[in-house]
Amino acid sequence: MKSFGTYISKHLASFAAFLLILVLINVILFGATFYHTVSEDYGEASPRAMLEMASTAATTEGLTDDAVQKLRQYNIWAMYLTPSGECFWTLDVPEEVPQNYNVQDVALFSKGYLEDYPVFVWNTDEGLLILGYPKDSYMKITSNYYSIEAIQKIPFYVMGMLGMDALCLFLAYYFSKRRIIQNTEPIVEAIETLANGKPASLHIDGELSEIAGSVNKASQIISRQNEARANWISGVSHDIRTPLSMIMGYAGRIAANEATTDKVREQAEIVRKQSVKIKELVQDLNLVSQLEYEMQPLHKEQIRLSKLIRSYVAELLNSGISDAYTIEIDIAPEAENAMLECDARLISRAINNLVQNSIKHNPQGCKILLSLKYTEETLTLTVADNGVGLTPEKLQELAEKPHYMESTDERLDLRHGLGLLLVRQIVEAHDGSMKIDSVPMQGYKVTLSFSTLLKSGKNNVSFHSK
Repeated sequence: MKSFGTYISKHLASFAAFLLILVLINVILFGATFYHTVSEDYGEASPRAMLEMASTAATTEGLTDDAVQKLRQYNIWAMYLTPSGECFWTLDVPEEVPQNYNVQDVALFSKGYLEDYPVFVWNTDEGLLILGYPKDSYMKITSNYYSIEAIQKIPFYVMGMLGMDALCLFLAYYFSKRRIIQNTEPIVEAIETLANGKPASLHIDGELSEIAGSVNKASQIISRQNEARANWISGVSHDIRTPLSMIMGYAGRIAANEATTDKVREQAEIVRKQSVKIKELVQDLNLVSQLEYEMQPLHKEQIRLSKLIRSYVAELLNSGISDAYTIEIDIAPEAENAMLECDARLISRAINNLVQNSIKHNPQGCKILLSLKYTEETLTLTVADNGVGLTPEKLQELAEKPHYMESTDERLDLRHGLGLLLVRQIVEAHDGSMKIDSVPMQGYKVTLSFSTLLKSGKNNVSFHSK
């Protein structure tokens, strides 16, 4: 998008401007650091300036008073040699400095030091003028000279400037990254929300407003599609309910009519049972749709999950469950009075789906265990059976099967998965998690974990029934 390109270009231009400002700051700091040294090295106190001044004021008899005062002002000593190496005169020469020299001596110190004093020479018609500076004032290299002070400052200057530049670049990177993240993070979060099939809304000004508008437009489209899909499922469910009730009613009458043959009554009973399954599937599909698109309001209240489990099992046993199935409850003492804030109707629906799933897939009968535990502020409900279980392939199929709301498979094999999908939707609506474990011919287990719970009371009771 053009707006995103403009946004990046603006930040690149800002970074380039920052680099120019940083270079300018380096130049200014360099000038401030070395101004005093450079002014001394190349100003009126520099060796060249002093040599020119002294050579003009020097004679074989000595120096003028002004020249002497000038040299002593900067702690400079002087010596005037004859062509043969003897002294015409000296000024403040240190005791360790000789006063007679031969050609070799002059050749040695003229480009360097004399008794560790940096010296500078000037050739005149009468002889050789020598100026000596204090020790550690200049460092002489061949025909050039450098201030010791300047040489000593260079490492500190280089390290200081590199440190400052690195710090400035890091701060520029940090604040630039922070600003970019602040501007783009809402967009990334909105895109992730859209990727999950949920609507999102952005309110961003500036260069990224065009992207925010596109995200909002896509969100509106997804919202309309989700609403239309949910309404369609709800409408179809409603339209199926009436003819299905009629089919169930007529089938029930035929099955109860003693005037009809046994075969007809048996077939009518099959029709009635299959109609009940269709009704349950339609109800599950409608509820899954409502939970998926957050159209199902949750009526949460604090309940004792142990009490809810017992009530469900008692109702299941009273409904006339086959003797081939054994229902057991195992509630840990610490979980007896644990309070869960939830929609009791939906939690009961989830438990029922898991129990019915075990019953449907084990027609020869099995033992079903409902256990409840409380550890580390987590309430764990497990529904397990010792039936045929699932093969690793079927377990993988359940894990990888496309969401029913997104599937394009026209067959939509609903024999497995829809009940579990509804359970998963209910658990996620309560900020919980779901885990499926199964071993072929050894059983099947589903674990539901909830962390939003409270504990009340001190009466811990253990309950185990069949």
